[in-house]
Amino acid sequence: MNFLALLLGLATERMLTHLFHLREFRWLDPLFDRHLRRLRKARSWLAVGLTLLLLMLLVAPVAAASLLLWDELLRIPYFLFAVVVLLFSLGPRDLDDEVEDYLAALESGDAGMQRQVAEELLERASPESPSACNEAVERAIYTQANNRMFGVIFWFLLLGPTGAWAFRVADLMRHRVEVRASGKGAGDTMVGEAPTAMGEAVRTLHGVLAWIPSRLLMVGYVLAGNFEDAMAGWRGGGPEFALPFAEATNEVVARVGIAASGRSILDVGNATEALDRIRGARSLVMRTLWMIWCPVIAVLTLYDWLI
Repeated sequence: MNFLALLLGLATERMLTHLFHLREFRWLDPLFDRHLRRLRKARSWLAVGLTLLLLMLLVAPVAAASLLLWDELLRIPYFLFAVVVLLFSLGPRDLDDEVEDYLAALESGDAGMQRQVAEELLERASPESPSACNEAVERAIYTQANNRMFGVIFWFLLLGPTGAWAFRVADLMRHRVEVRASGKGAGDTMVGEAPTAMGEAVRTLHGVLAWIPSRLLMVGYVLAGNFEDAMAGWRGGGPEFALPFAEATNEVVARVGIAASGRSILDVGNATEALDRIRGARSLVMRTLWMIWCPVIAVLTLYDWLI
């Protein structure tokens, strides 16, 4: 049933773009800010525990509703509930649409729009250099595919609506940490400061939840792209070993994605090359989702039904 809910949710999403602003959940920002501000000097173990507690409290209503609806007589209400939760767990914006906006700005030479979309994808200020900005956006496409789509889908298939919403809440908290660190959270004395133990706890929690789906996503990149180059990029190691856990995951996902696209990990160069590389990144993400993992999930679901 979760697979059918997934297909309906992904199909319905394309018709509800006017509701995407509701998926930002801005009303949760003050709660996250208080959590980060009041416990900014907490010890690491306490920060992790309290962050996990906040996650559980926010996920509890969805978990309770799922349990109440998990009954043979309530399969249709549960199915509809699952679709709604999935719709609001994806995003906030559709990654494909956001990349298209960036490409349009890049083609038209609209530097202001290009920078605005880049900051939404990067979740921080965009680099000043056009080539550095294009390269950062290319890398962000591969990592945001996990944060916005694949991580949600993985946990939805594993734990239903509860899993999808848990990953979404963790990503909302991580996003808030990144926004505050980048200096965009107006009205807060902590804005622009390095993440505290609480901020690192949020990043670590998200990194733990993102670890398995990110590896499965990389398998998809390998199969949907240049196999040999992608495997070489995966095995090659690199700077991620010196990075914090959550950042290391993003680094290796981006490296494998770029290698799978048949590109070298170098500056993107001129606008024409940048357009080609960014289109290639979007295409690889879509092929991975629809041509690799959707058929695999469908086969596993059919097998489960038959046995």
